[in-house]
Amino acid sequence: MSGYDVSDVELIEDLAKRFAEAEIRPHLEAWEDAGEFPRELYSRLADMGWLGLGYPGELGGTPAPWSVRNALSVSLSRHCGSGGVLAGAFSHAIGLPPIARHGSEELKRRVIPDVLSGRRISALAITEPGGGSDVASLRTVARRDGDHYVIDGEKTFITSGMRADWFTLAVRTDPDNKGAAGISMIAVPGDAAGLTRSRLHKMGWLCSDTALLHFNGVRVPVANLIGEEGGGFKMIMANFNAERISIAAMALGMGECCYDEALAWARERKTFGRALIEHQVVRHKLVDMRMRLDSTRAWLTSLSGRADDNRMDARWVAEVCMLKNHSTQAMQFCADQAVQVLGGMGYMRGTASERIYREVKVMMIGGGAEEIMKELAARQLGI
Repeated sequence: MSGYDVSDVELIEDLAKRFAEAEIRPHLEAWEDAGEFPRELYSRLADMGWLGLGYPGELGGTPAPWSVRNALSVSLSRHCGSGGVLAGAFSHAIGLPPIARHGSEELKRRVIPDVLSGRRISALAITEPGGGSDVASLRTVARRDGDHYVIDGEKTFITSGMRADWFTLAVRTDPDNKGAAGISMIAVPGDAAGLTRSRLHKMGWLCSDTALLHFNGVRVPVANLIGEEGGGFKMIMANFNAERISIAAMALGMGECCYDEALAWARERKTFGRALIEHQVVRHKLVDMRMRLDSTRAWLTSLSGRADDNRMDARWVAEVCMLKNHSTQAMQFCADQAVQVLGGMGYMRGTASERIYREVKVMMIGGGAEEIMKELAARQLGI
């Protein structure tokens, strides 16, 4: 199709609901136990046109505004109830944008179409074992050697790291410059000699693979440089804004999932001769959940609209940071309250609320921890 516009939000929400309920949710526990979901899911999402949302048609994408892309994230999250599936299946959403915006035409055509079609998997590799959110201090080095870069270093907490076919890698191309100006971005193929991977075991997101990457003399053609040497830090910061608003959309969907499960349980479960929903204290828990979710949705809608209108000024960046915190705190509250409403059943594997309860912290930390978000928002607001 030629593309989506804001009038297609309800259509996307309904399609995502039906897809999640038919093709994801019935398999979740098996995927969680296996520690991964089938690669075929990428192809199915590509068939729906969803892997390519927001990318140009000439690269195999489907143009779509932020309002539509966020609606997809919210609805899929709400109706599948698994951040692991979403994080793994859409790891390209943070891996491809630097290439799409700054890569050469040859690099774009070599990487992007295969990923958007579901034939290849893309991942972003920035975080290092000793660095965390301190991106400017990264130590992975890419040394120029003729027509190649030679890469040495490590990356950790890399989503889709075990099976990605392409890594968008942050490296230091100027070893003498220890700050942000020495950082560049390079596309590294997953089958490069000298690249090894170690699986990491997590509290949540069990069905998305996460890896520690080791680069030992990995040779990559200079043609794989994304943009110019020294331009990587600005790319990373811009990429974070999109990642954070996407996390907010996912967090909203997860909170909605907890609310839906708690409401259904409260209507069905009887205690002391009455349905749980007839107890005032339970109704008030649900209202408290609804209050946080509705405020999150309104804020997300506002920021999506401003992004679609290209009004992404310092205030917008600050609000994205604050929304990232607000949305994940709302998710945390809803997961906690849903488990409480479900009681003993909420502690059992197989309920969405139990799964989401374990996934809360990765959402609050990933893409920039709460403390980092507050400080960045303060700077953007001139506080």
